[in-house]
Amino acid sequence: MAKTGARTDLDKVRNIGIAAHVDAGKTTLTERLLFYTGASYKIGEVHDGAAHTDWMPEEQEHGITITAAVTQCPWRDHLIQVVDTPGHVDFTIEVERSMRVLDGAIIVMDAVRGVEPQTETVWRQANKHAVPRMIFVNKMDRPGADLDRVLEQITKRLRDAPVPVTVGLPDEKVVLHCIERQAYVFSGEKGENVATRPLEDWEADKLAPYRETLLLALAEHDEALADKVLMEEDIADDEVWAVLRRLTIAGIVRPVFSGSALRNWGVQILLDSVIKVLPNPLERPPAIAHAADGSEERVDMTDDGPLAALVFKVQLFEGRRHCFVRLFRGILRPGDAVRIGTSDQVERAARVFEVDSNKKSRIDDAHAGQIVLIAGLRHATTGDTLCHPEAPLLLARIDARDPVLGLAIEPVSSSDEEKMLEVLAKVCEEDPSLRFEEDAETGQKIIKGMGELHLQIVFERIEREFGVKVVAGRPRVVHRETIQGRGVATGTVDRTIDAPGGAIQLHASCTVRVTPAARGAGVTVDASRVRWEPPELVPTPEQAAAVEQGVRDALAGGPLEGSPLVDVDVVIEGVQTFGPGSGPQALRIAGASGVREALQAAGGQVLQPIMKLEVVVPEENTGGVLGDLQARGAVITGHDSEGDQTRIEGECGLSNLIGYMTALRSNTRGRGQFTMEFSRFDVL
Repeated sequence: MAKTGARTDLDKVRNIGIAAHVDAGKTTLTERLLFYTGASYKIGEVHDGAAHTDWMPEEQEHGITITAAVTQCPWRDHLIQVVDTPGHVDFTIEVERSMRVLDGAIIVMDAVRGVEPQTETVWRQANKHAVPRMIFVNKMDRPGADLDRVLEQITKRLRDAPVPVTVGLPDEKVVLHCIERQAYVFSGEKGENVATRPLEDWEADKLAPYRETLLLALAEHDEALADKVLMEEDIADDEVWAVLRRLTIAGIVRPVFSGSALRNWGVQILLDSVIKVLPNPLERPPAIAHAADGSEERVDMTDDGPLAALVFKVQLFEGRRHCFVRLFRGILRPGDAVRIGTSDQVERAARVFEVDSNKKSRIDDAHAGQIVLIAGLRHATTGDTLCHPEAPLLLARIDARDPVLGLAIEPVSSSDEEKMLEVLAKVCEEDPSLRFEEDAETGQKIIKGMGELHLQIVFERIEREFGVKVVAGRPRVVHRETIQGRGVATGTVDRTIDAPGGAIQLHASCTVRVTPAARGAGVTVDASRVRWEPPELVPTPEQAAAVEQGVRDALAGGPLEGSPLVDVDVVIEGVQTFGPGSGPQALRIAGASGVREALQAAGGQVLQPIMKLEVVVPEENTGGVLGDLQARGAVITGHDSEGDQTRIEGECGLSNLIGYMTALRSNTRGRGQFTMEFSRFDVL
């Protein structure tokens, strides 16, 4: 039976995400949030495979978060809707599409490791979508934990302004509060008992510099507070909270809290602060959409007005297709017709659900600000806008990175071929960073993803969920191509082809110049300076379009492997026509021929995925690991020691890193850690 449409007022709602580098403790923190708010009656541990939000068997087996999970928890008359996101770079699309629909975020950092590679990635994703965020420095109970070093790394590596709000004392299981100037003590089997007491003298001395850092940072952006700080007047807690909230929502400062999720201390303070400093949906800037005529339209977060919602994820539940949707305007009820963007495609939302991890419950209506699950949409995909059939519009889409690693795949049983193709289509629909294609030359089925773990999880899911066993070939790195130098060529077509109405003469030529462009510039085509021959000829729009289309046809692949072409500037210099034989078909062929010959003349270059990598190893293994990386062609950009561990940073071609984790474990007796993320395509 569906729930009523009653809902929490938007000013008492917080839609937040939890993001971090892998193994920083995101899911462990989420479990505590659910337990302390009463949304879960027990704490599920990641290492036991019992975490509430890690519901997929693959997540429980590997001990990592693979898919973003949505859950809800009530706290002090507010509703906090939490999205627990993956930390592994192979699943970064889950973070990207979550950030697109969140109002705030908690970035979790390891108190020993500080800012790690994926921390930088999720930080950039949050910056891209201007998501206000707070930081939880986790694992303060571990040897080597250093809050000051983490604050310094945030400033230097993330180029942002952290302001300390709480300071954890690991030996005491106590958290000192910079604003409230008191100590929080956590006790009980699961840290459920929270007591406050006045600061002891030594605690006040320890807290003083952190409080001063906080007040000076806030005073830079608030004159009233600055006057009180300069005059050393007593400042009310509420005034500090109000300034901190305003500056956090504006993205000027990032509040920092500390504690240990696993040891159950510091989490309740974080919950209180989510409500105090992170925005409700009404405090976020209105979404900007584009109407069917291309004009901009402001979408205010309100139930009034026609529906505007964004599909940010497609997922199979119990084998059926469902869409995760964030409503930005209007109300959605089961049975409502919705248009997909500005297309002519109209579907019906058969059912609407609230979702808690992998559990869903039907509701009668969904309101602006909510994140809900919709069943019955057969054509909507990630990034699509859902709107009222009479008010089409487009919200900004969600960007997905191109995959970098491919594997040939085939079913163990030939009778499963058709089923495998059907299943692959479904999983690629769920995950925009997956691609599936057939190699035109070999006939092999190729699936491409973001890395070895990404593809391994896909194969495990295909077998578990759909009963199709598959085997994979050797990894094949996805390449791009560019050119080495300048190339000029004239492509000519001069032939007769048979046609139903009689023979057709095709005769035309096209001169094209190609030059290398800067890395990341893409491919540009300049058709603004074409010299047409004979000079008196005034080309028709169809002729001009045909030449340019032929040029673009030939730019689909490079001259060496046929891989996608990048970083090339193309100028169409001249076109020669020969009367009736120079129709659009001939001109298109001549344009394509000119480009192919010019690319050959310029000389091709294969670009490989270059990965930014970080390796953390015991100090005694540093020399061996560095030698192995250099033998693989890695460029070491830096390394430093942190206690008895060494952090090595560098860049390396992906083809040389396949299987590296196994080698690293062997070289370090299982104690080394390795992460990488895509940097760019470049010459190896």
